[in-house]
Amino acid sequence: MDRDAYLEDAIRDVLSGEDATLDDRIAHAALLFAVSGAMTEADRLITHWHALTERPVTALVPGAVQARAWAMLFEARGARPEWAAALTPLDLDAEERAHEEYLARRVSDLDGLLGGSPIGEAVSRFGPSRPDRSREAVARGDLAAWAGIASRQGRPDVAVLAASRRLAPRLLAGADPLGLGGWPEVCAGALVAALYERYPPETGSWREMVAGILRLRGGGTAPPAASLRTIGAAEARLGLRLPDDYREFLQTCDGLPADVVFPRLLGTAELRAEGGVVVIADPAVVLLTAAGEQWRTVEIDPALGTTVHPTFRALLERHLLLLAQAS
Repeated sequence: MDRDAYLEDAIRDVLSGEDATLDDRIAHAALLFAVSGAMTEADRLITHWHALTERPVTALVPGAVQARAWAMLFEARGARPEWAAALTPLDLDAEERAHEEYLARRVSDLDGLLGGSPIGEAVSRFGPSRPDRSREAVARGDLAAWAGIASRQGRPDVAVLAASRRLAPRLLAGADPLGLGGWPEVCAGALVAALYERYPPETGSWREMVAGILRLRGGGTAPPAASLRTIGAAEARLGLRLPDDYREFLQTCDGLPADVVFPRLLGTAELRAEGGVVVIADPAVVLLTAAGEQWRTVEIDPALGTTVHPTFRALLERHLLLLAQAS
């Protein structure tokens, strides 16, 4: 499996694919992460997908093999994640026998008809058939043989692998047959970011946005709002009128505590102006600059460089988005 090509195709599907294409891509990626021992990343991806699309998680389990795969992974894990509450519990003994029969079957040219549904599986029995070395490897419990075949595929059939009751515990224990290492974390992060680009969250009022930031940070309290009189006094001291959206922010909370990646936003009493540039953070990495009557918010990151935001609100919306993506 070419990781770069997989990620490129996956991001394209998430950003611009039809809903069914997007769901199919997320479903495959989540199972790919799970069989690579990165169940946490699978949970994260599905949780964000569900929250942003508001579609039922059953859309990610279109057929019997996928449902069986997740059921075996949950058993091996010893718990079902919160997102899986809507999935119907399965008789695992019956599913184990069904999967053994599925693996023993020769591959039909009609396999996959009707999305792998029970009807589709029944119809596939009537098509011309041939041996399937990948299924044979899973039936033998030979992860190395399966990986040798799957590594040459653009989208390995990870559902068939995960649906093996014998192999699911080894997969969750970190067998990592495709040798993906830490790549699932990178891929999950990129796909979550793409989901938020496709479905940008509503930031709401200033009060709602500040509350959302603090919630995603894990808690904390914002300073009390600044009064119009206090803001006016700060403007008189600075010798300029602050941009309207920043004044609205100060009337919601007079500054904001720092977190691990974002500086402390100063209160009105601490604001200072240097050559027409207003320093609004400590350290001084967030600035308000004016070009004529148009204000811009400049964010300086030692690692990523300088970003110019069209408004102060745009800066906080970006911060909220990054927090949501990382949660």
